[in-house]
Amino acid sequence: MGLFDLIKAIILGFIEGMTEFAPVSSTGHLIIVDDMWLKTNILLGDTAAITFKIVIQLGSILAVFLVFWKRLFSLLGLSKYASSHLNLLHVVIGLLPATILGLTFKDFIDKLFKIETVIVALIIGAVLMMFADKFGPKKPKIVSLDQITYKQAFMVGLMQCLSLWPGFSRSGATISGGVLLGMNHRVAADFTFIMAVPIMIGASSVSIIKSWDYLSFDYLGFYTAGFISSFAFSLISIRFFLKLISQIKLTPFAIYRIILAIVLACFYVI
Repeated sequence: MGLFDLIKAIILGFIEGMTEFAPVSSTGHLIIVDDMWLKTNILLGDTAAITFKIVIQLGSILAVFLVFWKRLFSLLGLSKYASSHLNLLHVVIGLLPATILGLTFKDFIDKLFKIETVIVALIIGAVLMMFADKFGPKKPKIVSLDQITYKQAFMVGLMQCLSLWPGFSRSGATISGGVLLGMNHRVAADFTFIMAVPIMIGASSVSIIKSWDYLSFDYLGFYTAGFISSFAFSLISIRFFLKLISQIKLTPFAIYRIILAIVLACFYVI
């Protein structure tokens, strides 16, 4: 593997890390770099490219775990967390709606993975985010994860169903839902990221099982560079976003989504 190939792996890890958790749609961004993915497939072969995509997602999972390890251990009963009320059942309830809907309509959802539907989702998701900022409580009553009720966890889970529409953004849908339910932006973001861990682990596990016979480690340097890049930039993205979200809220991200939708429309549709 040459230097250019390692740089390519770092760039792809950067895209995964910086867009996976921000409410801007990682799907939309991966479409923008689709040509790069295709070149990667040509370089590595389809099976190695599948391995690479799994590897960089594992880097993102590790970053979330590092940021929220105390909460995650507490949910599993492996450590004590002061005044902890949020428990594993909150997370399970939050995951149920999208899990059931996703499994039930999987074939239909797979058909939505095209540029036109992503563009529409980017715009509608942006409108929802601006709506949440505009009409969410000015003084949120839920300022801690431990104040989230089972009903609110379920309602956030219902909002997460919108993310089954490619381009909508899971974090955009769930944070907006949390804000409209009375959470402050930081609490809504924290709950979103905690729910992301089992979702991403499940998705990666399914991918590994399906691709087990085709996994290739002939390009270990390429995989390692992608993993480290994804982990590092995911860590930066999560920490930066959690500090930023309380200050600027969702509207700036919504504006960016609209601009992204226009760019995609210009290059891929018009």
